[in-house]
Amino acid sequence: MVIPLYRVNVLTGTKSGIEIDSAQDYADLIRRAKRPLLVIGPLLLASLPDGKLLLEYALDIAKAANIPICATAQTKGKIAELGVQPDCVYDVVEIVNALKDPDWQGVKKEGNHDLVIFFGIRSDLGNQGLSTLKHFAPHLKTMTLCKYYFPHANYSLPNFKQDAEWQKFLESLIANLKKGE
Repeated sequence: MVIPLYRVNVLTGTKSGIEIDSAQDYADLIRRAKRPLLVIGPLLLASLPDGKLLLEYALDIAKAANIPICATAQTKGKIAELGVQPDCVYDVVEIVNALKDPDWQGVKKEGNHDLVIFFGIRSDLGNQGLSTLKHFAPHLKTMTLCKYYFPHANYSLPNFKQDAEWQKFLESLIANLKKGE
């Protein structure tokens, strides 16, 4: 069992997240989804050592895979500054509650999402939201792109000790998604 960096609610029951460290495998999972959704959190307003905002990686991923974006917290303003309009703006708890409902029509009113990708959400809040979806939304899969392992997600990255490793993964994921265009 992979131990998350932040040990909040690590007792996941009988079902724990699959750790995937291959950008190709992540890209394949995203491409297979019919209606994915990218939920962007406030931790993406930070920069990596090279000066590039994490939010820019998220927007590149969304563009490469044609994924609608759900902005949370104060990310909407920064996304707009970067010239992108999010498809919706929700609080994390609100979007989790909407996703639980199998009859919800999604952010584009085309039907509920089948894959939800969380990126930049605090680990304690993310783990609780993912736990809720794991238990009350069997109609969808969850994935995280954060630097640390989330045991309640269906698919999660391992704990990256170095930002450079994580950055390399994100760049490889974007490249793999662009190959599939």
